[in-house]
Amino acid sequence: MPSTPRPLRKLGFLTIGLFDPADPGRGHESTLEIIELGERLGFDSAWVRHRHLQYGISSPVAVLAAASQRTRRIALGTAVTPLGWENPLRLAEDLATVDVLSGGRLNPGVSVGPPLHYDQVKDALYPDTADAEDFSYERVRRLLDLVRGKPATDFSGVEGIEVFSDVVQPHSPGLGRRLWYGGGSLGSARWAGEHGMNFLTSSVVKAESPEAPLDFAEIQLSHIRAFRAHHPDGEAARVSQGLVVIPTDSATPRQRAKYEAYAAGRLPRTTSPQGPARLLFAPDLVGTSAELAERLHAHAAFREVDEVAFALPFTFEHEDYVQILTDMATRLGPVLGWRPAG
Repeated sequence: MPSTPRPLRKLGFLTIGLFDPADPGRGHESTLEIIELGERLGFDSAWVRHRHLQYGISSPVAVLAAASQRTRRIALGTAVTPLGWENPLRLAEDLATVDVLSGGRLNPGVSVGPPLHYDQVKDALYPDTADAEDFSYERVRRLLDLVRGKPATDFSGVEGIEVFSDVVQPHSPGLGRRLWYGGGSLGSARWAGEHGMNFLTSSVVKAESPEAPLDFAEIQLSHIRAFRAHHPDGEAARVSQGLVVIPTDSATPRQRAKYEAYAAGRLPRTTSPQGPARLLFAPDLVGTSAELAERLHAHAAFREVDEVAFALPFTFEHEDYVQILTDMATRLGPVLGWRPAG
């Protein structure tokens, strides 16, 4: 039986932070200004994507460190950091440092698997160990252990005038409860639940069974339920949904036309699984807040969550993001039962 939609408790947004390579500072400043706007509008969280060797944010931890000094309340997250590019020990240090600087607002989201285009980048990334690197869930487990305070070494104490710790420093005790796994498969959902993580869903899932109906919402719902079934917190385990949602209430005719063309151009990829991994994409949602609320309330997976981080489209202009976020916070959020944070 379909579940009853839950009032939306936490409203967030996700941005890729694109920039012009001829003027990268401007694009990064735009991202920081958007995060500041999100805080003023009462959003609960702002998330940044992670892009390597592209014209998007390559170092979310550095960007969020800057954002932490320009905001005071809004949660700051990564959705997601691909751990194939990271040393878990060094990343644990960076995450803990930014969490301390932000006053405990960091929400790191991670995923595993080989880096994109690994054959082309492995000699630069892992010149001596490319064939020995482990890109499995073990890489996440190492990060979890280090963030949660498991010793990284058997040495600690005083050596000369230097004092050494056997655990990652600084240690931020609450950070271990704010780690998210970005998953689109049943296996990742179960693993994240078994290891006490939070679960980030997005607009992409794996259609793993060729015989099953190709219903994005039902597949995502099965992931959410599998995650909670394996999590120590059960139904209280945190899940955030990250569909592309574009309200048009205050949009100009030019903006509405652009948004509708953007969604229409991406619609063909939603009709069948894509590639060897059988990735199934959700349609982008464009419309007034009343129309969007109706479509979301009919979405089987949305009815199971009370947190979202709606994804902003990649290629829009700064003023478009201002309009979308403003409508999201002042029109769509309230229709979904959300109240802005104070």
